[in-house]
Amino acid sequence: MESIEVESDILRRVRTLLRELDGHHPAFQCDRGMLRWTLHKKIDQNPSNSSILVGILVKELERAERSDYRHYIIPLLHTLMYAFIKAPCISEDLCSRVYDFCKKLLTLPKPFCTIGLDYAVRLKMERTAPGMLYQRMVISEQSLKNDLYPYTEKVFIFADPELLSEAICNALVTDTEAAQISQSPWVCMCYVIIHAMQAGLGEVCDISGLKRSLQDMPTSDLEHWFRQVVVAVECTGNEANADRSQYMEKLEEIYHAILSSRPAGDSLSGELQGIPLPNPNISFHLWTEDDQLWKELVLFIRPLSQSCEPDLLSQDLDNFEIQDIISDCECCKQTRFSVLSTDSGIERDLPAAAEESVAPCSAEIEQSRLQRKGGIKKKPSPLESVAFLQAGYNSPGMKQVTKPQRRSGIILEPATPLQRQHTARIVLLGDDRILGRLAQAYHSLRKRETRRVFLTPRLNLQFYHIPVVTGQPNTSTVANCPATSREELCEVARYLGRADPWYESNINTLCHMIPKLATMPSSPSKHLVTDLFLTDVIAYYVRMGIQPVYFQVYAVKIFFNDPAQEPAEDVFLTELRSSMQESITHRELAMSKKKMTLDGPGIDLTVTYRKVVVSNRVKEVAMSLRSTGLVMKAIPADEAEDLVCLNVNITEIIKNNNLSGRSFSAMANRLKTHGIKIRSTEQRPFTMCLDKDSRRVYRNVISMEVSPCLEPSYCLQKTMKFSLHEAEDVGLMKYMPKSLLLPINTFAGIIQ
Repeated sequence: MESIEVESDILRRVRTLLRELDGHHPAFQCDRGMLRWTLHKKIDQNPSNSSILVGILVKELERAERSDYRHYIIPLLHTLMYAFIKAPCISEDLCSRVYDFCKKLLTLPKPFCTIGLDYAVRLKMERTAPGMLYQRMVISEQSLKNDLYPYTEKVFIFADPELLSEAICNALVTDTEAAQISQSPWVCMCYVIIHAMQAGLGEVCDISGLKRSLQDMPTSDLEHWFRQVVVAVECTGNEANADRSQYMEKLEEIYHAILSSRPAGDSLSGELQGIPLPNPNISFHLWTEDDQLWKELVLFIRPLSQSCEPDLLSQDLDNFEIQDIISDCECCKQTRFSVLSTDSGIERDLPAAAEESVAPCSAEIEQSRLQRKGGIKKKPSPLESVAFLQAGYNSPGMKQVTKPQRRSGIILEPATPLQRQHTARIVLLGDDRILGRLAQAYHSLRKRETRRVFLTPRLNLQFYHIPVVTGQPNTSTVANCPATSREELCEVARYLGRADPWYESNINTLCHMIPKLATMPSSPSKHLVTDLFLTDVIAYYVRMGIQPVYFQVYAVKIFFNDPAQEPAEDVFLTELRSSMQESITHRELAMSKKKMTLDGPGIDLTVTYRKVVVSNRVKEVAMSLRSTGLVMKAIPADEAEDLVCLNVNITEIIKNNNLSGRSFSAMANRLKTHGIKIRSTEQRPFTMCLDKDSRRVYRNVISMEVSPCLEPSYCLQKTMKFSLHEAEDVGLMKYMPKSLLLPINTFAGIIQ
């Protein structure tokens, strides 16, 4: 009877979650964003109900697939997989049922087939080696050292202190610090061992006895058994035709060996117990420096413990190289010897003594013979950097190109690329203005990597966005960038919410919830890890949100009215807004008043743009008009529109002659273009603001050119062989990403 009540309660919660997706229940608007969290928390309190939740979710998925309710599928599937990973034990039949449903999704269009394939691959390994998904997640997130799965992840939360209040920043710091409590490597290794035993052996496992044995065990013994469990799980999961029964036998052998360290006694089997899924490694950063993102990523790849001195990163970043830094440290300096080499480099020119020295010898002699002394590290050429970038760049539509290398008498093995064993998950907290800063930092990072590649082949970079808007905009922001309403400041988040309903339900709802949580009075439960709502939601987002939406970054070249001032170059992601600049001198003021009387307000502009046509042919259009301002929007109002298209709205002044005299009216002139040039014909300056950020305002502008920002590695490759302005791409350039796209992860990407 109790089981029926539990199943009924869980089913009611799942149906409420689905009604929230339809938006049919305004009574639940205050709980938006918390229904999924409360559902998973309820299961965490009673882990034995995990199988009931997974079974209900599978039934709802099958019903949604039959009834063609596709907008239910991805939210239900993510909810199921998150419960599946955290579950202490799932039966083989239920796992096979989930696996079969994921295979059905392969017949559907993107993103359903993409997500279905990803989960089907994971579930196939989980069916063979139960506990593998949990183990890999904990190992990578907690950076637990082992030989078979050497991957590590870290979550970086970046917030702009000028956009968020101090209370919000303090609350986030408190939550992220509290989330790391009781998450030592020792504890996490215990979690991995216990979860693997319970997932594989089920209720026959004496969890209480296993916990006591691990707690009383020395650290060296714990690390030994942790490595044994990792080997058993990884070897079985990666084997093509692995035998599950052999895996169970191996786990049972490890299980009895661990329990044998305790005094003999009755081994008790009991009900399933929940093993916590530790929060990921999260660090909070106030974004105060332009190159701070790059610095943090470098420190993530090479911690300060490997770089000898903390202040080494403060030197010129363009000349930065890890090996150079290490060699420059006082603790690593060695005397360099200048040696004249008489070796021609040809093998047959080696003397007989040298050939004999190649014979087997002691390890010490071999090591000393091969040791490189006094050498100067050769800096990679631009082409070598491009080759690394091509191998490492992760972009949609990118084709892998391999060119066989041939040499007389020698067969060369293809170079093994560096494995991306580090994953940095960058969470941007704020509105469109912090995303504008991200576009700048990402463009700078790509240019830096083109000059000297370091991060690209080693690091998997993932971006996430959580919208937060607080307070009223300051007066300077209103004066320079009038588009500052809360809706206008979160255009990217609104677009992602329209494209992905699960993002709208779980992430966009945090926009107003985070400021409320920050101002709530502190309570004892607030410091408990289990009650950290915000940290749990961020963890869920970075773990399950793996489908990117690619936004075009736009480049703008700015020319000023002072001929001595060099043109400026910048990038923007969401918006460029321009308005007429007030005259400064009395002479300019008098001339502008006279001109305004004759021709109306505004300034005369010449506009040249590439018109967007259905056939994708380039059509150049030029026109002259009088305008008081314009707005270029890169984020479309509808998710079905093309993301690589600028929507330009020019406020045009129309002169009307009638019997009562001359009058003027304003008309909106709307254009769709991929690139545009605007010039003030009368040399009157105007003001320009990028990404709604009052800190990114350019004054005394007389001309600007806007176009899609090109990928720096593509520019380097093309300029080394051809002119950058040649239209046709030949050779390797056909396979390189041309435009710089900024990927922001959601749960589903764009649902067609």
